[in-house]
Amino acid sequence: MKDRPPALTDEVLREALHAWHITPTSLTHAPVGFGDHHWTATDDHSPRWFVTVADLTGKPHCGPTPDLAWHGLHQAMATAAALPLDFVAAPLRTPDGHTLRRLGSHYAISVFPYLDGSTGDFGDPLTPADRAELLDLLASLHHTPPPPTTPPHRPDLPSRTQLNTALSTLRGPWTGGPFAEPARDLLTRHATTLQRRLEEFDHRAATLRGRPVLTHGEPHPGNLLRTRHRRYLLDWDTVALAVPERDLWLLAPDAGDLARYTEISGHPVDPSALELYRLRWALEDVAAFLTWFRAPHTRTADTEQAWTGLAGTLAELGDG
Repeated sequence: MKDRPPALTDEVLREALHAWHITPTSLTHAPVGFGDHHWTATDDHSPRWFVTVADLTGKPHCGPTPDLAWHGLHQAMATAAALPLDFVAAPLRTPDGHTLRRLGSHYAISVFPYLDGSTGDFGDPLTPADRAELLDLLASLHHTPPPPTTPPHRPDLPSRTQLNTALSTLRGPWTGGPFAEPARDLLTRHATTLQRRLEEFDHRAATLRGRPVLTHGEPHPGNLLRTRHRRYLLDWDTVALAVPERDLWLLAPDAGDLARYTEISGHPVDPSALELYRLRWALEDVAAFLTWFRAPHTRTADTEQAWTGLAGTLAELGDG
């Protein structure tokens, strides 16, 4: 995220980092990504760390309430830390074995080794060579026995209630902030399309079949970090047991990619499951943006980005 929450002061973060025996000499906010908040930290004894603070009110895939999201995120971080794969950017454990610490009622903090490299963005195109390499990583992940902490994945919509609420309140004004009424107007124009795509989603989810494997959940270019020596997959808060298509829809755009995955993994690919997860991603994005704009908000770099995302995603749902 680009905007730093006022409650997350340097003093609060420094105190939390003591759980990892880190006493920062510098703590720098990193306005990167969309969803979590990030900092880099250094001290007198070790190289840099990458510090992530998750907003537990914005993790519906981990749980619908902060307490349930804490439990789900704790499972995910423990799973990532247990994976015996060299491309996993896993969280560090505290001396007492934890990968996550609660930070007040709404936040949770985790610490990662600082990896000197570069990432892309969600929509960046991948070259055929990039896709082949990432498919190899996913095939390896999908063949890895899941740790006991691996959370199960349900192919429903965690934010279905928020979508239904937004659709049912279109007749009255939305007063959350500068994007509230524009969002209501935009949704009004796309309401019929959104209802139709929700019905399609329900049909595909009801007919989903396949053997669950260990999946990442979001293996897009923004979560692929390139260093001089290897590539890493980042952001394991979405790790879960699910059908392989949960990962594949993001990076296998043609039959050749899918055939390569089947050849190296032994898993046949279900086109309907690919479309289910493509649709699920878009609907979850719409729900998150609408929830934001119906709540109190101001005009910031993050809400500007969310507005662009809402308009673009609704247009794509209509094109689909």
